[in-house]
Amino acid sequence: MRRMNDAMWAGTVTITGHEGAELEAYLARPLSDAPRGGVVVIHHLPGYDPPTKEIVRRFAAHGYAALMPNLYSREGAADPDDQAAAARAKGGVPDDQLVGDVAGAAAHLNGLDHANGRIGVIGYCSGGRQAFLAACSLDLDAAVDCYGAFVVREPPPDAPLAVEPIVSKAPDLSCPLLGLFGEEDRYPSPEEVAELGAELTRLGKEHEFHVYPGAGHAFFAVERPAFRPEAAKDGWAKIFDFFGCHLSA
Repeated sequence: MRRMNDAMWAGTVTITGHEGAELEAYLARPLSDAPRGGVVVIHHLPGYDPPTKEIVRRFAAHGYAALMPNLYSREGAADPDDQAAAARAKGGVPDDQLVGDVAGAAAHLNGLDHANGRIGVIGYCSGGRQAFLAACSLDLDAAVDCYGAFVVREPPPDAPLAVEPIVSKAPDLSCPLLGLFGEEDRYPSPEEVAELGAELTRLGKEHEFHVYPGAGHAFFAVERPAFRPEAAKDGWAKIFDFFGCHLSA
């Protein structure tokens, strides 16, 4: 029986983000000396929070170095909830800033001991859209979009995000894309997912989309009523298969 060696180091670090900004980030990495890929974890709109830090540690337990930059670091408040509220009041993180921050996170991961030079990105909710944006703007090896909205259509007027559709960037998608969505989600709706899939097919971009029946938005979130164990379990298996294929040395 193969034993998993999940001994890890996890904690807060400082990285260099867009335009040289110093960002707080949460890093988890195995203690083994085996070559490993890196995963940039993009947090959801509620921010840099304990549930997403747990996701970072989950990747480390599976052999990856994982790093979540606090995209709201520039807001200045000491409390992450206050930072998130300030960022949401501004309509979220500007796209160019996001790309620069992910680039900085990827560089930090590639600078760690035992890095194999391969980088994946994963994001949830607003982070799903941002994972797609990063994969269309940077040279990455794999990307996972977990129910990212407003890729192909504009947000409704009352949405907390001031963003534009980014499907026009699809020709620049640099890597294979895994998309995990809920059939009962409104943002993105199954129609939006199908529209994005059709455009990627037209462009000949490697992608794999799964839409889960009985699941809505945030079905991975174990602390929310939206959590759907069966969909989340299958989604995690697909994520680790996907990264295992594309981030191995």
